[in-house]
Amino acid sequence: MNGYGGRVLFVDLASGAARVEPLAARTARAYLGGNGLAARLLYDHVPAGTDPYAPANAVVFGVGPVTDTTVPGNSRACLATRSPLTGLFFDSTLGGRFPATLKRTGFDAVVLTGRAAAPSYLLVTEDGAAVKPATHLWGRSTRETVEALVAAEGAEADAIAIGPAGEARVRFAALAHYWKNREGVAGRGGIGAVLGAKHLKAVVVRGTRKTEVADPAALRALVDETREPLKKGTQALSTWGTPFLVGPINALGALGSYNLRQEVFAEARAVGGEEMKAHYGDRDTTCLKCPVACGKQYAIASGEFAGRRAKMPEYETIFALGPMLGIANPEALILANDLCDLLGMDTISMGVTLAFVCEALERGWLTQAEVGVPFGWGDWRGMLALVERTARREGFGARLAEGAWRLAESVHPEGTRLVYAVKGLELPAHSARALKGLSIGYATATRGGSHHDTRPTPQYAPAFDRRGTAGKPLFAARSQHFTAVGDSLVLCRFTAERGFGLFVEEPYARMLRAVTGWDVTVEELERTGERIVNLERLFNVREGVRRAQDTLPWRVMHEPIPDGPSAGLYCPPAELSAMLDEYYALRGWDADGVPTPARLAALDLSA
Repeated sequence: MNGYGGRVLFVDLASGAARVEPLAARTARAYLGGNGLAARLLYDHVPAGTDPYAPANAVVFGVGPVTDTTVPGNSRACLATRSPLTGLFFDSTLGGRFPATLKRTGFDAVVLTGRAAAPSYLLVTEDGAAVKPATHLWGRSTRETVEALVAAEGAEADAIAIGPAGEARVRFAALAHYWKNREGVAGRGGIGAVLGAKHLKAVVVRGTRKTEVADPAALRALVDETREPLKKGTQALSTWGTPFLVGPINALGALGSYNLRQEVFAEARAVGGEEMKAHYGDRDTTCLKCPVACGKQYAIASGEFAGRRAKMPEYETIFALGPMLGIANPEALILANDLCDLLGMDTISMGVTLAFVCEALERGWLTQAEVGVPFGWGDWRGMLALVERTARREGFGARLAEGAWRLAESVHPEGTRLVYAVKGLELPAHSARALKGLSIGYATATRGGSHHDTRPTPQYAPAFDRRGTAGKPLFAARSQHFTAVGDSLVLCRFTAERGFGLFVEEPYARMLRAVTGWDVTVEELERTGERIVNLERLFNVREGVRRAQDTLPWRVMHEPIPDGPSAGLYCPPAELSAMLDEYYALRGWDADGVPTPARLAALDLSA
């Protein structure tokens, strides 16, 4: 089957038993791979009500038909599970070389269940899988673990690992992959904690199988056509990386600061891409076979931290650990980002949780004695100390490790009013008040507060007024179809949007036709994206999600932005309710947000 290995590997970590099942062509075409195939596998193999930390919960590692081809941004993999942070379906993608090497094993997905008796790692090769001892790696950082396993299994192998945070079941624990000077992180939703509960320290992959495509000439022609628009559309990314967004978003009045009490950060320039690269830029880094090189490695040349080298903090990280905490020290952000990666934690959830703590301290809901270290707005040393304690669940870190929503519930009866989260997932750096397309997008996203479900990219700006609600439900639905298709192919969001289109458009159909040989149309792909979104919704409905959960943070719905270019903007409950009505009608869901039997039948789905 062109574009596919045609196999799914199932591994029981408790017994070490592995079995291989064929991937039916019909299933591949219906769900593509990556995110879509993972949704199908989780829905079918994880019983309703399964505790995320239970052996019965599954973690899926998946690639798509485009992975390890010549398409720019193709070295992406999708990881999915039932999240310990949200209790819902969750997927996260990462780049580097690991995804391509996973594809070379000949498996389109690897499904992990069970719990190993002792710390272990999983080796996946073309011949199957082996569960191996990892007691000697328990407690070590993600980087140390990856480097040790690649040294043990060979330079052609790639590894992805959890850190101490995953071992401690921090609810937003991440996984990290290191290749050359590039890091790939599956950061959000606590997938690392699920692996920690399974006593699985890492997954190592090694393979040599080549991905065959149906029409190499057609694929080459498509890729050639994208070179110029991709180069033009990624100039800022190539030059500065995602931190280039700090300035424009701040100028828009949409950069959440001080736990979202403000959306303009006076010291934004100090932590923006231009300033940070000018002072700390060392070299560009890139995922396998990607021309963009949006990654940057920074080096601190002088001062207290002279000699430190680390990955560039992404825009989302800068927001969460910088402006949200009132911190404008770029070196602190470089160190905090590196620390979170080494310990294996999501920087967005970490920062937004700490932002709640800052405001709770200010209101007297928490005391410095409870927190255990001096901390408050702008205190970067306290921030670094609390990051360490969170990863190991030490002292107050054990409460931080539960995430912002659970922490707030334990702190004060009105604590959750101060939390910037949807469905338990802390929101990222794209304003739910200043951008109404994101208001409905965040409320309805499968994962909760995720900007990767509904896209807020600047390219959409000419389409409609960001301040109004007209057209936003349709935008959210179509954007969600696009992200579902993109994460199932699996493609980097940056190269996809800038090289092939902002919605499900003809270039994606051409791409899939060239890779697989299927006679795929844009209409079929749009329907595929809709099918995947509805399947994810079915998973969440099974876990209790209804209209009441399709909501926004209290502050977003009740407190207008106080000043700046977006002053006065917010999304009151009545406005959100009207958008939900329209969105549900477009989707063919009932008034409570449940997919109707008629719509499911039209999508070849069943509850």
